[in-house]
Amino acid sequence: MLFLIRHGETSWNAAGRLQGQCDTKLNGRGREQAREAGRMLAKLLPDAAQTDFIASPLLRARETLEILMGELVSKGSLAAIIPYRIDDRLKELGFGRWEGLTWKEVRRDAPREYAVRDADVWNVPSPDGESYAALAARAGPLLAGLSPGSVVVSHGGITRVALHLFAGLPPHEAAKAMIRQGDVLVLDEGRASWASGVPIETTAVKA
Repeated sequence: MLFLIRHGETSWNAAGRLQGQCDTKLNGRGREQAREAGRMLAKLLPDAAQTDFIASPLLRARETLEILMGELVSKGSLAAIIPYRIDDRLKELGFGRWEGLTWKEVRRDAPREYAVRDADVWNVPSPDGESYAALAARAGPLLAGLSPGSVVVSHGGITRVALHLFAGLPPHEAAKAMIRQGDVLVLDEGRASWASGVPIETTAVKA
């Protein structure tokens, strides 16, 4: 079993901008989402003292994990905030020249490249960016090697890759799955579910 958490909202999320590997920070709503994820995780892990916590090195993921761990302390799942690991392989999907743009701007400014990628979003990268297939090759071995019960705080792209690799979603569905903020994705023996009980949506977003 693994627990995957997407970072909380940033101002770029709120504006619909592609963050990729740009190092943005949480906004107020994002900090509350991190607390909510922590409250959910406290119910799933009443004793988290031996849990392996690992995060993307990007600020928005590290902030989310630190706030989340504070909630675990307040709920009694942890006696104190403990050291956690960071790993570059958990960075978000790189969007290359499209980082900082909205999808509306991408469709306006690069309609041909957008159409080619949208037709095979798992395998085709954005210009100077990264494909989901490449992201799976980068992060998959790390995720596969984590101990059961590990908590991973990262990004939408990483979570989509995990849905394909460990829950059997077809690549084209996983690449367009809606990845919630303020929730915990539980991966257990080939099954995936949101701790909130919300169904997994697989065709809701451009990714």
